[in-house]
Formats: sequence, C-alpha cells, structure tokens
Amino acid sequence: METTEKELLNAILVGIQLPELSEEDVKSSLAELERLVTTLGHKVVGKLSQRRPNTRGTNILGDGKLQELASFTGGSGKVGPLFVRKKSKAALKFAVDDAADTNDTGTYTHTDTDSDSDSEAAKELAQVVVFDCELTPSQLRNMEKATGAIVLDRTGVIIEIFSRHARTKAARLQVEIARLTYVAPRLRESGGGSDRQGAGSKGPGETTLELDKRKIRDRIKELKAELESTHQEQLTRRARREQELSVALVGYTNAGKSSLMRAMTGSEVLVADKLFATLDTTVRPLYPETKPKILLSDTVGFINKLPHDLVASFRSTLDEALNASLILFLADASDPSFRAQMEVTKNVLAEVGASDTPHLLILNKCDLLQESDRDHLRSEFPEALLISTRSNDDLEMLRERLIAFFESDMVDGILFIPYTVKGVIGEIRLRMRVLEETCDEEGLVMHARAYAEDFTRLKDKFGIKIKKVRS
Repeated sequence: METTEKELLNAILVGIQLPELSEEDVKSSLAELERLVTTLGHKVVGKLSQRRPNTRGTNILGDGKLQELASFTGGSGKVGPLFVRKKSKAALKFAVDDAADTNDTGTYTHTDTDSDSDSEAAKELAQVVVFDCELTPSQLRNMEKATGAIVLDRTGVIIEIFSRHARTKAARLQVEIARLTYVAPRLRESGGGSDRQGAGSKGPGETTLELDKRKIRDRIKELKAELESTHQEQLTRRARREQELSVALVGYTNAGKSSLMRAMTGSEVLVADKLFATLDTTVRPLYPETKPKILLSDTVGFINKLPHDLVASFRSTLDEALNASLILFLADASDPSFRAQMEVTKNVLAEVGASDTPHLLILNKCDLLQESDRDHLRSEFPEALLISTRSNDDLEMLRERLIAFFESDMVDGILFIPYTVKGVIGEIRLRMRVLEETCDEEGLVMHARAYAEDFTRLKDKFGIKIKKVRS
C-alpha cells in the first residue's frame, strides 16, 4: 500500500531495545525517527518500545506488545496463518451455512465495552506503523496482518525521503537503484493469474512474482549502466578541477552544510530545516574569490543506520570528500546527541576511504547555546571552530582559516616577467596569490605566494626568472 506526499497519516513509532542499547539510545533513535517520519509528511501520534534479545524471528514483538500496538491501529493483534489452504466450493457453502446458524442462535456477538469506549474515542488511530530497525519481508507481512496498517521500517522511510528529494539525474538514478534493491525481496504474489503458461510447454510458466522480480533485476541493470555513464561525466568534470584547491562539507543530515555553503559562496543552494534536503553535490568557489581559487562542495548528509544500498549508490557523491584537499566536518552543536552523530559521520567516511583526508571540525549553530555551554565545547574540542552561519564575523574567521590552511604549505617567490613573454600573467593571477607587483623598463616584478611546484612549472613553461623563493 503506497502513500502520496499530500496524504497526512497518523503514525506510531516502534523501537527495539537490544541488549547493547540503553534506554537513552532508544529514545534518541526514536526522536530521530520522528523527524524522519515528519519529513515524510506524517503525524506521529504515539511511540512504543520493547526489550528484545535480537530482531530475528517471524514476529519482532512479543504477543502482549503486539496487542498494545494493535490498539493504536485498530488491528486484531494476531498474525494468523501464513498459508491458507483453499477450500472447495462445497466446503465454502457449508462454512457460510454454519456461520448463518451461529448468528441465528445468538452465540456470536461483537460489542465494545463501555469502559474502553471513551479512551478509544480519544485515541487517534494510526494508519502507519514505523519500526526503528530493518524488517525482513516475513516480519513486514506479519506486522501488517496484525496491525491492519501500513508498516514501514527505518530503511523504507529513508529511501522514500531520498526519492522525494532527489533532483538531478544522477541522484534520481542512485535513489531508484536503492529503492528497487530494497523492494525486490519484499514483493508479494498478487491475487489471480499466478502463473503464465509458456507457449508449447506442458508445465507452468513464470509466476507473476517471478516475472516482477526479473523485471526489477533488468531495470536495476539498466539503471546501473546509465549511472555509470553519468559517473564518467562526473569524473571528467572532477579531472578538470583536480588542480584546484577543494574543500568538502560533510556531516550529519541537517547539520547546516547547505546554509554554510550559501553563506561562504553566495550560491542559491537549497536550504531547508528538514532531513536530507540536499542529495546532490554542488561545487562553488569561495566568495569573494581567493587566489588561488578555493572550491567548496556540498555533499549528502549522513544518518544513523544509513542503508548500505544508499551508501553504495551515493559513493560517487561521497567521492567529493575522498578527493578533497580538506574536509570541513560539520556538527550541530545545539543537538544534544551531536557527539554520537559525529561518530556516525566518521564511520561513513571510513567506509568510503576518506578518513585520512585532513579535516577541520566545525561546531555549527552555536548561537543557540548558552555562553557556559560554548566554553565547555571550547575546552572539549580545542581544535574546533565554533560558528553560526548567521554571524558575519564567524564566517570571516572560517574564511581566513581556510586560506591559512592552504597557504601553510606555500612559499613566496619574486618573479621577473619580461614584457615579451605572453600568457604568463593570467596564469600567475589564476594560480597564485599576488602580494605585490612593480614594473620597470624591462618587465614586471611580482611578489607571489603559491606552491613550489607552481613556481617550477612557470619557470619550465615560460622560462621566467625566480629571483627569490622562501618558505
């Protein structure tokens, strides 16, 4: 059963407390799940949690908790048999007659108890049940039978949000691959016409379920081929930028990466107070422009229990972090759980092989904290920058920090450029920071700051003299 973005459905959240998790871990995870479900467009009307030794088994909840959950949805609270044997027409007729006789004798009645009627009327029934873990196909089917509601797991919610927020071609392809990979094992046989007779064959042909799964496999193959061609285009664009200084913004979803991107580059990137508002990589130069140019790239946000299929699909997006000269590691300091969020981000970066890239920790949204809290963060994270994207002073401080990072490995040089040499001035201004320049009768003298290899390349390419180079 599918929902549209315009539907506002009531949802109840279910958390599973495993032995290695504390109650605080479960509460924090459910609070994050609530934000995900709200981003999806549903209204959370209740939360449940239960301690379980693991998430295996056909029923992920105990019988008592399942009955409690069903009271929120109006379901039976019973899973029922997985397979129902088809009855003959005669057996069905006897069953109907028997049911009619039972009703006539008055032995079967269905009434609501007076004691529960008021509480049930006051309770908002939920049409959606969301589990804060990944469900197997059989668990998903059993929970739908017991609750009579739409049942989603955390992975399904995240994939649905991704599918709604994807805008570029590459992001849409990546999300569809992840969605089909998630849907394929959860397909169920539709009623009627379960097999297709093969032409000239005595045996049954493909069942509808098998046919649907084959279509999904073929579609995933097509999408991966299309994504590969898109990935090659991205590699070509990235190769053109490989000589540029690059900074990647990474962090938990809704940490403020897009707000910082807009503030530092002046670009009109999407900024929204919702999870996964950004799924597409945006690359813009720092503004006002620096010499040499520094590029900033905004990347997809991370989240706890991010589905592996999505990590794999968005690997090309995360490659921006892998190929960056510097990673700006953003964290929402106003979120009480930001330390755990930082661990999630570190784990994902390690998974894509970007953990060794130099990084600078940025504690964002510090304007929402008390001064005592900011002092505590400064002592706990002495190397971090505490900023607010609403403060021009903080943004200027970050800008100077970025420039200082790249200039730390640069050297100063005094270059003499004769007037007869053509094309060298433009390249110097593009790749070097000119500190001072003078001219005389023979040519131009420039005091510039750049990497040593840039000076060497200019000398070899144009034959210009470097009078002095110092560290």
